[in-house]
Amino acid sequence: MRLLGVFATRGGDRFARGARVIARTNRGLEAGEVLCEATDEVVNQLVDPPHGQILRDMTPEDANEWHHLQQNERDVFERCRAHVLKLDLPMQLVDIEQIFGGERVVIYYLSEQRVDFRELVKELASDFQTRIEMRQIGVRDEAKLLADYGDCGKPVCCNTHLVEMPPVSMKMAKLQKATLDPTKISGRCGRLKCCLRYEYDTYEELHRELPPIGSEIVTQQGRARILNHEILSQQLLIQTEEDRRMLIHVSEVLSVTKAGTGRR
Repeated sequence: MRLLGVFATRGGDRFARGARVIARTNRGLEAGEVLCEATDEVVNQLVDPPHGQILRDMTPEDANEWHHLQQNERDVFERCRAHVLKLDLPMQLVDIEQIFGGERVVIYYLSEQRVDFRELVKELASDFQTRIEMRQIGVRDEAKLLADYGDCGKPVCCNTHLVEMPPVSMKMAKLQKATLDPTKISGRCGRLKCCLRYEYDTYEELHRELPPIGSEIVTQQGRARILNHEILSQQLLIQTEEDRRMLIHVSEVLSVTKAGTGRR
């Protein structure tokens, strides 16, 4: 799930950006990648980040072991699924994660109801001879684990740079005048696309600078009523007293004589 944390180094050890390393976390011994120096500015942008320690650069032996774990994941997944089917549990197995140091195997699953997986954990622990951790996830987490490309033709955001998935609402799509066709504004997870959140704050800030839709205004062309907004360009679609429609820049509004409700 690509956990993002703050890690100390030992002694005078220094690691370059992008370096593959072996670190000790609260989950055990893990493989990771150095992103940047943990300055105060960077740390302040993280919400309750996990902490740990970088032990060493990844050695060729570590890389071979990591490659072996990744190659073995399909077999481990199928063995886990066999146990789930045997016990007839109401859950959908999504993915498995083997911690580099062998301290545990993390099982990610979907379920619409409470699952008693005590017997499953007992069987898996006996099979793999390690600690088993069950993690129930949602459909957005499933996309983060398994999805590849989005409608834009680029790798999905949740599987690349997003660490936390922001809340997204239909209000954001409406403000940005995105199509409200669910098939076009939904991501691989079936929920509203995360990218609708990226520019929302800018749209909101610019929107506050515009008189509400329905407002009666005075311009250099005379009196008019606001019919619509072009938020990014800061333009207004207005209807004059002569029933002419035109686009004007908000700077051309001399005064607002009656504020509208903002509803179309």
